[in-house]
Amino acid sequence: MIILCDSKSAELFKHFMCSFPPWPSAGPELRPFGSSPRRHHNTEAADGRTGDSGHGASIMALIPSQVLRVAILLSYFSILCHYRALDMPAHQTYGGSWKFLTFIDLVIQAVFFGLCVLIDVSSLLTKGSDSREQERQLRKLIGLRDWMMAVLAFPVGAFVVFTFWTLYLYDRDLVYPRLLDNFIPQWLNHGMHTTVLPFIIIEMRTTHHRYPSRSWGLAAVCCFGIGYVLWTCWVHQVTGVWVYPVLERITPLARVVFFSTMMVVIGVFYVLGEILNSYIWDQPHNTEKEKVKGE
Repeated sequence: MIILCDSKSAELFKHFMCSFPPWPSAGPELRPFGSSPRRHHNTEAADGRTGDSGHGASIMALIPSQVLRVAILLSYFSILCHYRALDMPAHQTYGGSWKFLTFIDLVIQAVFFGLCVLIDVSSLLTKGSDSREQERQLRKLIGLRDWMMAVLAFPVGAFVVFTFWTLYLYDRDLVYPRLLDNFIPQWLNHGMHTTVLPFIIIEMRTTHHRYPSRSWGLAAVCCFGIGYVLWTCWVHQVTGVWVYPVLERITPLARVVFFSTMMVVIGVFYVLGEILNSYIWDQPHNTEKEKVKGE
C-alpha cells in the first residue's frame, strides 16, 4: 500500500533511503528492475552508449535486479524439484524427463539465472579490486551469459510458451492430455509453461545483453532445434512412441512440415528477442543523440 505524505516527510524519507550504500553490480549494464539506464562517465567505454531514457529515470526501484534474479533462480529450483518428484509413467521410459522440451527449457533457464547470480556475487566479491585477471574472468562470464540469453534462454523459453498454449487452446490432448491433471498441479503447469516468458523479459529489461551477429545466432538456434528434432526421432525409433501426441496423429509428410515450421518459429523468436533487446536499450541512446543534434 502506498501512503501519500507531505513534502517534508518525503524529503526525510528520501534522505533515509539515500543513506544506504548502492548495490554493487557487474558493470553499467546492470540496474534495478523498473529503472532506466543512468548516465555514467565511463558508460561509453564499457557499454558503448550513454544517456537516460527520460521517461522513467525518476522512478524509485523497489526491488534490486540482483534480488529478482535470486528469487527467479529459487523458483526454478522449486519447479524442477517438484517436477522430478512426480510419479509419472513417462519419467520411467527411455529418455526420462530429458525427452520433453519443457524440462530441457527449465534446465536452461535455471542454468542461465544461476549464471546471472554468479556474476552478481562475483561482482560483489571483486568490487574495488584492481586484478586484471579477475576482471577478465568476469567478462568471460558476462559474455557466456549474453550468449545464453540470445541463443537459448529467450528463444527456447518463448517457443515453449507459445507452442504449448497455442496447441493447448486448439486441442489440449495434442500436447497435454487431461490424464496429466492427475499428476501435475495447475501451479506447476504454469510454472513450466507460463512464467518462463515474463521471467526472461524481466531479465532483458533489467540487464543489457550483447547479441552475437544475427547469422551466427540463428545458426546456433537452428543447431539446437535440429538436435532436439533428431533426439525426438531417436526416442521414437527406440520406443516406437512419439514424445508428443500431436506427432502420433499426423502423417510422416506432415511431421516434416511440422518440424520445419517449428524451426522457423524458433528462428523468429530469436530475431524478436534481438529486436526487443535493441528496442529496450538502444532507443533511449538514439533519442538522446537526436536531441543533441537538434540542439
